[in-house]
Amino acid sequence: MAQYEKNSLSIAATVAMGTGVMVGAGIFALTGQVAELAGAWFPLAFLLAAGVSGLSAYSYIVVSRKYPSAGGIAMILSKAYGPSAVAAGAAMLMAFSMVINESLVARTFGTYTLQLVGLPPTSVWVPVLALGVILLGFGINLAGNEAIGTISKVAAVLKVGGIVVFAAAALWAAGFDFQAATGPDASGSGPAGVLAATALGILAYKGFTTITNSGAEVRDPHRNVGRAIIISLLVCAAVYLLVAFAVGSSLTIPQIVEARDYSLAEASRPAFGDAGVTFTVVIAIIATVSGLLASFFAVSRMLAMLTDMRLIPHRHFGMPGGIQQHTLVYTVVVAGTLAVLFDLSRIAAIGAIFYLIMDVIVHWGVLRHLRHDVGARPPILVAAIIADLVALGAFIVLRGTQDPVIIIGAIAAVAVIFALEALYLRRRRPTSDVPSS
Repeated sequence: MAQYEKNSLSIAATVAMGTGVMVGAGIFALTGQVAELAGAWFPLAFLLAAGVSGLSAYSYIVVSRKYPSAGGIAMILSKAYGPSAVAAGAAMLMAFSMVINESLVARTFGTYTLQLVGLPPTSVWVPVLALGVILLGFGINLAGNEAIGTISKVAAVLKVGGIVVFAAAALWAAGFDFQAATGPDASGSGPAGVLAATALGILAYKGFTTITNSGAEVRDPHRNVGRAIIISLLVCAAVYLLVAFAVGSSLTIPQIVEARDYSLAEASRPAFGDAGVTFTVVIAIIATVSGLLASFFAVSRMLAMLTDMRLIPHRHFGMPGGIQQHTLVYTVVVAGTLAVLFDLSRIAAIGAIFYLIMDVIVHWGVLRHLRHDVGARPPILVAAIIADLVALGAFIVLRGTQDPVIIIGAIAAVAVIFALEALYLRRRRPTSDVPSS
């Protein structure tokens, strides 16, 4: 794996990286789960999530514009809070959220791939395939930035084009009749369900932070990081809404919920039969593999940045190579473990909680400590904090009644992460020479 390579990512490759993570996770992994919470209003949940993500992107854009960094979010947190447990803990929440996203995408790869051979999503082959695709992503990441950028660009064109074809064909075949609005379960969990679903939708858009984490490697980052984030969010919002209406036109809410782990494949079946399922599964495979590549690329560099900043400990365990290679190995091990042990619903719940808490900490840090330095507008920052807290609160309350163990476990994990960071930083000898970019 190459070291940091400044100016190695064009804006096209950067946009492809961001959309690669978002489309890979959001479309194929979360459409069914969002529909389960929001009912027939699930397209609205994706739209609301786009709006909240747009507000959230503001903090990352204004700071990255002035301080582009290969550590991205770690750099923002360090500048806002200094070398503190708050900065380190929030950065680790983001890192874990990204790793959780990798396991989510890997499990999605497994569930969709099994549709080709007619095996159920509960098959033991799901974690086996998930682990296999994680190892494949690890091998490709060792090839460095050029290989990842090339694959991401090609995959982005194929999967976005394929998804648009699927959605347009499904809508045409259904006569633009929104089947999800029919039936006794169409209302979902009401307004609270829409807000809770918005939290999952935000998780689907979080791939824009991949761009922030690779800021120092983007050509002309002061200009192109923000442009790439905005373009990626707009592209993904359009694709999400198109697919949501296509799935809702082909299936009722109970049908979507029953096939929530592979809802797009199931939505293609009524109009196109097995051929439609095969086409959708192939696109899903392309999307999930490219999503893993982009995510591995970003999270390994973020962890390396945290190590360089002496905010997390590092052990090489006898492995050759540099820190980035080691953090890539750690990422693969954790993602593989999660993919084997947890199902899609629980993985998504943990990821959403981790990400939204981290996001609030970022916005508060920019509002409290950086707004004058980077020229940020306080009303936008306050709006982003409120939007995050509303979605997070609704999600915790609703999922807490359905699966209290995973909610309690996620919140306990957050507390443990911050406690361990505080302990590590207290034991480490203080230093005034902490790099910030």
